[in-house]
Amino acid sequence: MKKLFFTFLAATLVLLFNGCSKTNDDGNGRLVVNITDAPFPVDFIESATVTITKVEIRKAGDGISDGSPFTVLWEGSEIFNLLELRNGVFEELVSLEIPAGEYNLIRLYVDEASLKIKDGETFDVKVPGGQQTGIKIFIDPGLIVEGGLTEELLLDFNLSGSFVLKGNMDSPAGIKGFNFKPVIRAVNNSTAGTLEGLVTDNEKVIIAGASIVIKQGDIDVATAITGADGRYVAMGLPSGTYSAVASKDNYETVTIDDVKIIAGNKTELNFVLAKK
Repeated sequence: MKKLFFTFLAATLVLLFNGCSKTNDDGNGRLVVNITDAPFPVDFIESATVTITKVEIRKAGDGISDGSPFTVLWEGSEIFNLLELRNGVFEELVSLEIPAGEYNLIRLYVDEASLKIKDGETFDVKVPGGQQTGIKIFIDPGLIVEGGLTEELLLDFNLSGSFVLKGNMDSPAGIKGFNFKPVIRAVNNSTAGTLEGLVTDNEKVIIAGASIVIKQGDIDVATAITGADGRYVAMGLPSGTYSAVASKDNYETVTIDDVKIIAGNKTELNFVLAKK
């Protein structure tokens, strides 16, 4: 089993170096690929696992029908419990040297996926195309690997989008199964930042299970859910200006506009929610 690369995002991304603006195509650079997941309602879920068997990457400008456009980054069999990779926790999948240049597409082969209900059964789900053709994930903006430097790519599984419930989530008995439609972001950390913070009520009591939605206009860019300590972490946000919405049942929803995210930096944003 591969080691846990960083326990929490508070551990600095020391392997991230943003090189010159121009591309150095000489020699090799190091690529680190980490895996995490976006929030998922976990009240009744004990585990959500995927088995990854191969990871490939494509250089920008290479066609998809020229024989061997993809470079194999890793091949084997590794099981990841995505519920353990939440709120800033992620695990290293690949770390190796690759030819310098710009890369714009990664292909992930998923052999199996399953969810286990707490005190209930395990649902194995079919992986459409994941075993044969892989899951194609575009990298936008492209990942520039400089000779002698290290770049970092984050694969962010959206569990709530990837595992589509069949039945009623309000009780374990109502869950009839899941369909697997993988929703994965590939985030170039050299152009991304992090939003994190604390959610409390008016009496400074922490609020666990609050939902944080980060938006640009009407588009939901990322989501997070506060843990038992009331904190949330939203990783891999492209630099720019956002609005952030915090909500929780029985509390007033709070929206904060003009939240600035800077590449390679963490932005602290705390919320105070009033009880209804």
